Amino acid sequence: MDFDVVVIGAGPGGYPAAIRSAQLGRRVAIVEKEALGGTCLNWGCIPTKTLIASGDLYRQAREGAALGVDCADVRFDYARMVARKDEVVGKLSGGVKQLLKANGVEVIRGTARFEGPQRLSVRDADGATRWIQTGQTIIATGSVSAMPGFLPRHPRVIESRAFLARTSLPESLVVLGGGVIGCEFACLAAQLGTRVTVVEMLDDILPMIDRDVRRVVRRRMEAMGITLRTGAPLKAITADDKGVTGRYQDEEIRGELLLVAVGRAVTTAELDLGRAGVNTDARGQILVDASCRTSQASIFAIGDVVSGNLQLAHVATSQGVLAAEVAAGQRRKVETVVPSCIFTSPEIGVVGMTEEQARGAGREVRTGVYNFAGLGKAMAAGTTDGFVKWVADAATDQLLGAQAVGPHATELIATAALAVRSELTALEYGRTIHSHPTLSEAWMEAAHAVHGTCVHAAPRRR
Repeated sequence: MDFDVVVIGAGPGGYPAAIRSAQLGRRVAIVEKEALGGTCLNWGCIPTKTLIASGDLYRQAREGAALGVDCADVRFDYARMVARKDEVVGKLSGGVKQLLKANGVEVIRGTARFEGPQRLSVRDADGATRWIQTGQTIIATGSVSAMPGFLPRHPRVIESRAFLARTSLPESLVVLGGGVIGCEFACLAAQLGTRVTVVEMLDDILPMIDRDVRRVVRRRMEAMGITLRTGAPLKAITADDKGVTGRYQDEEIRGELLLVAVGRAVTTAELDLGRAGVNTDARGQILVDASCRTSQASIFAIGDVVSGNLQLAHVATSQGVLAAEVAAGQRRKVETVVPSCIFTSPEIGVVGMTEEQARGAGREVRTGVYNFAGLGKAMAAGTTDGFVKWVADAATDQLLGAQAVGPHATELIATAALAVRSELTALEYGRTIHSHPTLSEAWMEAAHAVHGTCVHAAPRRR
């Protein structure tokens, strides 16, 4: 046997799986056909948030007069922003390489294919093939941007990876898709002066989020100059050297570029899963049990490639560690309380059941909302837009879920995730002392609001 464990894919699920396997005393190899760190580190989460940080700093500087800091002549250099993004990515990717080396994980470059349940072939960029025997395999091949067949194939029709590779911004941008990726890129470009139009065929942007949260984000996006067109598809899309044109209902939509943000697709065909006896669903995603084990006992799958999974980097990381431990003989099941973060302007954080989901499931719930406008820290920082909200079971008072929209919502949601996972009640959370003045006080105030006992908010109307 060449290795005890082979991990296919070195993204945010794969490399933690390999490192954890090595920590458990296994002989481990990881196969990667592109860059260590995968999509998240190289062409997704990290580069996007690096550019968003630059764009947000530019916005704060432009709005600084309200806080007594006048930066009227502030300018930005997008090419330098992109260069910094590349530096950040390079450092983190190099860090992954060093971590794998330090833990004794062998990195094999190339594309993996199953030749049997415990036999793999890896074809490198030069066409050479290496054959590997493995006791167990963890599949962590992730996903790629979906590019529907009806779109014209043209350099002006791009997906997020190609957008991040550009060193200049267009004067105008059409975003196809009002989900997480589409709205994040729309906010980034608009903050830096690009005229942005978002077209979403569903009734609203960010449909997975509660309506009151969406309302805050939509209002801010429109205030930034973003045109939102929802409830109908973009049709008759054409592209030429001058730009991209499409039709939304009776309106012509034009832009220099069309950014396609309609979701992610998995590519499992090159793995030849049938040779290993691994079952998939109709979309080609892999079916697993609660411990990430596939229909073949020696093979596990994690992250985006798994049927029904939330396509989030931190989900892949958690499942990668779990799969490594289960493969080594431990008993564990996947975590079900998963926070989600959206880096729009303002930010969004969500965990557990939304109010709409809870009511849709027939649950009687109470909610507690507290606006950032009531917080001293938010007022001091000049960031008062948005709120936090608890969703609690009306009978037991158990916290079922939480949403935050506003300043640092993507950081604040971790506190709520711990509370939901720990099955705390609103009463227990409200009695937990929070430091003052902080943004996190909003959770304490909202927990009191569940019972109408919040002293820093007006009484509910009866």
